[in-house]
Amino acid sequence: MPLLGDRTSTASAISQQNRTLPITPKKNQDDNIKKVAVTMPESNTSEQQGQLIQFDQTMSLEAIIKDICQKWSLSDPKNYALRFNEKDQKMYITEANRKDVRDGQVLNLTPSAAQTAKQIKLALNGSRLEDKNAALRQLSFLSSDYAFTEEFVKIEGHKLIVDIVQGGNFKGDPLAYTLKSFVCLMDHNILSWDIVEMDFIKRVADCVSVSSSNLDLSCLQCALAILESVIMHCSQQQSTVEQIVTPVNIIRHLESPNIEVQKHAIALINALFMKADGVKRNKVADSLRSKSMRNVILSNVIRGQIGDGMAHQLYVLQTLLLNLNEDLMRKSVDINDPHQVVHRDIEELRRIAFDVDGDANSNTVRRPQTTAKDYKKLGFENSNCPAEDFLTAPPGALALHVMLYFARQHGENYVKVVLENSTRADEHDCPFVQASKKLTMILCDILKIGEPPDDDGLTYYTMFFSHDHPFEEFFCICIQLLNKTWREMRATAHDFKKVLDVVQEQITRVLNQSPTSFEAFRTKIHALTYSEINKLWEKERLEKEGQGAQLKPIIELRNQIKPEIMELIKQQRLNYLIGGSRFAKYSKNGRIRDKFWFWRLAPNHKALHYGDCGESEVLALEHLPNKLPVADIQKLQIGNDCTHINIKAKRGAANSKLAFSLNFENDETDPFCFIASSDSEFDMWTDGLNHLLNNEMTSSQVNKDLETLLSMEIKMRILDTEGIPIPPEAPEIPPAPDNYDFAYLNL
Repeated sequence: MPLLGDRTSTASAISQQNRTLPITPKKNQDDNIKKVAVTMPESNTSEQQGQLIQFDQTMSLEAIIKDICQKWSLSDPKNYALRFNEKDQKMYITEANRKDVRDGQVLNLTPSAAQTAKQIKLALNGSRLEDKNAALRQLSFLSSDYAFTEEFVKIEGHKLIVDIVQGGNFKGDPLAYTLKSFVCLMDHNILSWDIVEMDFIKRVADCVSVSSSNLDLSCLQCALAILESVIMHCSQQQSTVEQIVTPVNIIRHLESPNIEVQKHAIALINALFMKADGVKRNKVADSLRSKSMRNVILSNVIRGQIGDGMAHQLYVLQTLLLNLNEDLMRKSVDINDPHQVVHRDIEELRRIAFDVDGDANSNTVRRPQTTAKDYKKLGFENSNCPAEDFLTAPPGALALHVMLYFARQHGENYVKVVLENSTRADEHDCPFVQASKKLTMILCDILKIGEPPDDDGLTYYTMFFSHDHPFEEFFCICIQLLNKTWREMRATAHDFKKVLDVVQEQITRVLNQSPTSFEAFRTKIHALTYSEINKLWEKERLEKEGQGAQLKPIIELRNQIKPEIMELIKQQRLNYLIGGSRFAKYSKNGRIRDKFWFWRLAPNHKALHYGDCGESEVLALEHLPNKLPVADIQKLQIGNDCTHINIKAKRGAANSKLAFSLNFENDETDPFCFIASSDSEFDMWTDGLNHLLNNEMTSSQVNKDLETLLSMEIKMRILDTEGIPIPPEAPEIPPAPDNYDFAYLNL
């Protein structure tokens, strides 16, 4: 054995080994060779028991088939073809699919597709009924093969199938084989659906219209599929199908125990619905929204086992029904309508809310009318001409429609929502009309109203099949939710978008739970409060950041860098004060009319500089004549503790939560009083002043900024550990070795 240090000897030994070891063949050399067996199932001779061959992907199929035929002494190899013999794959092997041949498969040598097509056509043209039935059975099996269909169409075999159907001489299984063959032939898109004629459609429609006692499920399933395809792909014969077949004729087939029949029945209804013009579409919709139709779907279809195919058809049906609202959504109201329909509808909204205590049928006026004020309380932007609020489309007339439905059908809840907002302080008022318009748009976006059904859509909601006015009921529940969430968030007009975002999140999350009824939806969504949404968002944020946030090493890192982040936040607050702000001028007695002043913190943080300014004026530090030393400030007061917030304002003024004042040790010195213009400005100034006074910064924005910056900093610091699991505890340091006599290898 050569020494490791002797490189010459080592190389020699390796060379000797290379001369004696066999070279492993490259894998790619055999990739084109597949070892398969070939049988000839239609042969009755014992000489043709099977062959084991090497299927060479580099050889042409004609050459491979010729070799097989030679071994079996078969003449004219062009009349033969290879077919797969798998349980779920019996197709002819062609240049397009030969790559699917695998090692160990058993292939069949059979008559070629062209030869078989000729034999089937010959049998169908013959006089023997048994031969025709056998040919139809074979055709129903082979017509799903593209290679066979090409050959069958070349010899115009499809015309023979059409003639057989139009002749009406076959019933039962032979007719089922014929219809199935036609469906499969057409599925390859080799032929146009324009080949079908009125007589053919009538014969197929007879299978759908036949009484339940005489139904052949195979015939029915194929007939439904053919009629659907005629409507979708043959505009010339669409009206023919519409005259013969109506949703009423099809509905009873939804009660069939056969799931495939149910699926094709709904698919045909969807096709009729989708291709109908305006008047016909409304008639179809009325049939579908009838209680009997909805009960059939709920009892026989949705309650059963739902596969992807059925789920897609229910999704399409739901989409088409909901899209009936598209016209109203895209249409603005006509304020010049001579019939004054819009104005009467708006007046009815006002009347139900304020005059008749929610009773839409009452004509008794319970108090003197104050129309303009009532419209303002309802939340109209233009109280003099409220119809103008619905000129923008979308949501257009749909918003007015759902509001009126809510008032008429749920008058008590409608009045409760309107009056609850009417009694709130102005800044906490949720304008019903504006909220309804925005909510209508949100619901249209969630349900994708106005968009055609997606080819792969599977999402449907059972509750939308449980009511004849599903979108309107959906709105009624959601507008009450919006009002409830507004109250929980203690929102003001500035928070409108925040409330709508929360409401959209609530609706989406509950829809994802697939509630089975509107009552279930109502229960679930009212349980999903604003605080619950916040908890879910926080939980998802932590999960998104990874469980590492809860690990001890990460917690220790957070604690280590937290003081740095807090210093950064403090510096940012001081920089904001240095930048300065303009405030309306207040004294301890309240607002000084049309007076403003500008305040800045000195760059050395020792004093606050201030001076009078214009309504939109920004003053530089050198233009501020007055100075307040920070050391002279005893304490900072905020909210209702401030002296300039009077008793009346304490009962609900918006500015109370934005108020702060600087107080001095000498009670005779008047405090400096401020009201910030926004929550952000209030947080910045109170945080900065608290820091200058060596107090803790208490605003909610501090915690938000701290979490945001901590999260970003930690992500940056552990960026190099991406994809590496962090252990919950630091690994133990291994014990010291017994000795430090390390071995070295000299090469």
